[in-house]
Amino acid sequence: MIPEAYYWARSAKHFDGKLTVVKVSTVFGEDPNYWTLALLGTDQHAMPCDFEIIGPLALPEENSLRQAAE
Repeated sequence: MIPEAYYWARSAKHFDGKLTVVKVSTVFGEDPNYWTLALLGTDQHAMPCDFEIIGPLALPEENSLRQAAE
């Protein structure tokens, strides 16, 4: 995992096991032993071991949307 990156993840403990997006957080320390997963849409953090990381969230390319007039 990469700090501050977003990932698709799933957890039986959170969000009823549904696929969700989490962010790798270093709020508790820069060392990987202190990383948590920020649960988007909440003010909570969870331990990475509570989640199955599916893969990185692919962000759209910058300026990938075209104007209707183009």
